[in-house]
Order: sequence, then structure tokens, then C-alpha cells
Amino acid sequence: MSQRYFITGTDTGVGKTVLSAMKPIQTGTEVDSDSRSVAELVGLAPEKILPEAYQFAPAVSPHLAARLAGVRIDLAKIKLPASDAPLIVEGAGGVLVPINERELMTNLMRQLGLPVLLAARSSLGTINHATLSLAALRNAGVEVAGVVMIGAPNVENRAAIEEYGKVRVVGEIPWLTEINRGVLLEIFSARFDQSAFAPLVRTTAQSS
Repeated sequence: MSQRYFITGTDTGVGKTVLSAMKPIQTGTEVDSDSRSVAELVGLAPEKILPEAYQFAPAVSPHLAARLAGVRIDLAKIKLPASDAPLIVEGAGGVLVPINERELMTNLMRQLGLPVLLAARSSLGTINHATLSLAALRNAGVEVAGVVMIGAPNVENRAAIEEYGKVRVVGEIPWLTEINRGVLLEIFSARFDQSAFAPLVRTTAQSS
């Protein structure tokens, strides 16, 4: 069991940020900042958020945002902090999003060496999206810690992802009318497999 995870998704806008405080590559800063959103949602102090290695204004794929800015994203510049404190790293977009002319998001995951949680929608189409993403992760040699489904609970889709994806669904996040630290802690307590996150559960309890 890990205290550190890489959060990826079946595509962009699936709900990774609600699930995720390290955001190594951030695009779309002219619209919003996921790191700032995470801090606000969970009530983290600024020093608990690690700055992005790269920030780009356009809400496009990292490789295109970097090209438009006249730079190249170098994965060697993205490193985990020396501290062994609990850490969540959120990827940009989906599993196979290009980072530069030859590397994908899976290259970053493999470099960082963290177990991956896959955020997947609960709605129609998720079986295909989730199993394709899981296949890509495994093909890249990335450890999959589990899937978290986001949206209205769907028992059949959950069962299909577990069966055909050969993976555990370790949590569910329903549609929320209000999102804050208290709500997220309640969701984690009620809808997540606590055994999959034992070290994080202890840390959260100590810091609450």
C-alpha cells in the first residue's frame, strides 16, 4: 500500500482534480489552475502544494502548448520531492496524452514510479474508455492501483470494468452539489475501499 499516487483519467475533464497536490504540467492556466483548485477544495496550505514544473496558458495538449510557447517539456526536470510525505501527482488529460515529440503521459508515470489511480466516468462509454486506458497503462509497464468511478453510481459499469479490466474499483465519487474538505472526507469514508488506502487513512486522521 502506498502513500503516493499518480492520478490519471480516461480523458480530460473526467474529474481527476476532485480525486487529486503535485501537478507537474499544467495547461489552460488562462482558464483555471488545477493546483489552486485542489488547494481550495481540500483546504491545503500553500506550502503543501508543489509548483508545476511547466505552466502554459492555452487549454490544449501539453505538447502543443509547449510548442506554441517555443519550449520543449523535458521530463528530466520533473522530479519527486525528497520528502517521503504523502503525495498526489495529477497528470494532464488522459493516459496517452503527448508531452513532447516522442514522449507520452505514460513516460512520465513510469519515470516517477508511482502506482496509478485511474479516474473514469460512470456513464455510458466508460467500459471502453477504462479498459483501453488500463491496457495502455499495463503495456507501458505502469502499476495500476485501481479505478475510481466518478458520476452517478452504475453497478453494471462498475462490475464490467472490474471483470474486463482485471482491476479493482477502489472508490466512487458521485455528482456533488457542494465540494469542500468536509464533503470530500465524507465521500472518502463512505465510498472508498479503506483497505486500499490504509497509510493515507492514518495520515488523514492525524491531520484532521
